[in-house]
Amino acid sequence: MSPNDPQFLYMILILPTLFGLTLMGEGLNKVLKSETQGWLSIVFGLLFIGVVIFAFIFFSRYLPAK
Repeated sequence: MSPNDPQFLYMILILPTLFGLTLMGEGLNKVLKSETQGWLSIVFGLLFIGVVIFAFIFFSRYLPAK
């Protein structure tokens, strides 16, 4: 599977990013309701999206496209 395949894009980038955005949205909802656990969800969402960005850079740079 090369980084240019649509399946690769879907599995490695889109689904995990949606999960990270869901975590951030849940955290924002909790923060607006004055629950302190919301900040933890926001931080985990940001970390998850950061890992997705790192994986994209890693796979696009270090996997040769054949």
